[in-house]
Amino acid sequence: MENTLRIGWIPALIVGLALAFAGWSVGRGVERFRMGDRAVTVKGLAELDVKSDFAIWTLSFRRAGDEFGGVQRLLSEDRERILAFLGEQGFEAGEIEIRPLQVQDLLAREWSPREVGLRFNGQGQVLVKSPRVDALAQAVNRVDPLIQAGVQLESEQQGQPGLRYQLRGFNEVKPKLLEEATLNARAQAAKFAADAGATLGRLKNANQGVIRVLDSDGGEEDSGRTIGKRLRVVSTFEYALE
Repeated sequence: MENTLRIGWIPALIVGLALAFAGWSVGRGVERFRMGDRAVTVKGLAELDVKSDFAIWTLSFRRAGDEFGGVQRLLSEDRERILAFLGEQGFEAGEIEIRPLQVQDLLAREWSPREVGLRFNGQGQVLVKSPRVDALAQAVNRVDPLIQAGVQLESEQQGQPGLRYQLRGFNEVKPKLLEEATLNARAQAAKFAADAGATLGRLKNANQGVIRVLDSDGGEEDSGRTIGKRLRVVSTFEYALE
């Protein structure tokens, strides 16, 4: 009976110590610790808030009517009003892309109803592509004259925002972000080594991870809606312990 009790508490102690270490290491970014070859693997998190350096504004507009020529004429007039407005906002021809007008005969479709409110439905698009993100952000809020002139603008196209912000100068901020992740991971590894009574040794392996571009409002994706962007990377490093 005495031998059974003596053998039983040893595995329990080992399990208890393992669970305690697991909880401790998770809170400190320690991913894996191998006593056999005296190595520790840690993750370094880094985030950086930056500003978009490019934007695309899609101005979609529609017209409908019972005459093909009339719908096409109205679309052409709306397009000219939009181009004049963009010129007033200081945008140049090289920043503007004009898409062809499209007019659809609703009665010509294979499964069209026999009666429709207006037979012809037309649409057009003008895109502004520019690194002047602030100018685009201001122009979006100045479209009242177009609406008053009868231009039927769509604020969103197929679920996407009319104005989409992008980050194209990615490589310029990449080194700073990776450096911060590296320093973060090394600090965690050094703290772990000190607590374990060891000395942090050489770097054995490194994986810089994937840098993600997110909205600056706390979202977990880049929807293109925010002019601010948040870059996030989680890098993995393995250090030797001496």
